[in-house]
Amino acid sequence: MKCIILAAGYATRLYPLTKNTAKPLLKVANKSILDHIIEKVEKVDIIDDVYIVTNEKFFQSFVNWANNYLGPLNVSVINDKTTTNDNRLGAIADIQYVLDEAELDEDVMVLAGDNLFDFELTSFVDFYKTLNADCITTHELNDTEEIKRTGVIEVDGGDRVTSFEEKPEHPKSNLAVPPFYIYQKETLPLIKNYIEEGNNPDAPGNFIPWLIQHKDVYVYKFEGMRFDIGTLDSYEKVQTLFK
Repeated sequence: MKCIILAAGYATRLYPLTKNTAKPLLKVANKSILDHIIEKVEKVDIIDDVYIVTNEKFFQSFVNWANNYLGPLNVSVINDKTTTNDNRLGAIADIQYVLDEAELDEDVMVLAGDNLFDFELTSFVDFYKTLNADCITTHELNDTEEIKRTGVIEVDGGDRVTSFEEKPEHPKSNLAVPPFYIYQKETLPLIKNYIEEGNNPDAPGNFIPWLIQHKDVYVYKFEGMRFDIGTLDSYEKVQTLFK
């Protein structure tokens, strides 16, 4: 299994903090968000290679991070060649960019580079192994306004996803979907199909409602906290919590 970390955004909502620093490289409790994520990935023994996809603006910053990384993973930084928020590829197109550049033909875990979480990725992978199917993650979120800013799913009694909406005005459940996914290698060509059909290549969750029309997708329900660092307020909140 390979791991793709999405880090090609420009995080304009976090200016001025992210004007010259990539969001995943912001510090939380004396470590970058990326360091927190990588520590979770390191525990997954079947992941050997990590691909961090970023943009031209922050490419060298991530290269510098990778050059200083002393852990067990093979880390590659891939530049999607975009230069501004206006010409960004979008997360799904960035996944495809990595698949093409690295010629990946293995199962892939996809993680957003700006989310912190309590649960262990090892448990997510164990769940995936038992089902041998594409898997996403979910947790209960009972804040009405907050859940409108994320993906929301419905599931059947067997943990199969039956519906998915990105940032719904009227959420159908309290099951929020953070951007942590595992795709079978057989699913990877479908990402290209999705893009070629003219579908939205931006938020990574947009792929899920399309995918469940073609394949069964299952959901791993995790306990504990998940922090989506998207605004100055959310960053300040995480700083306080992690102290």
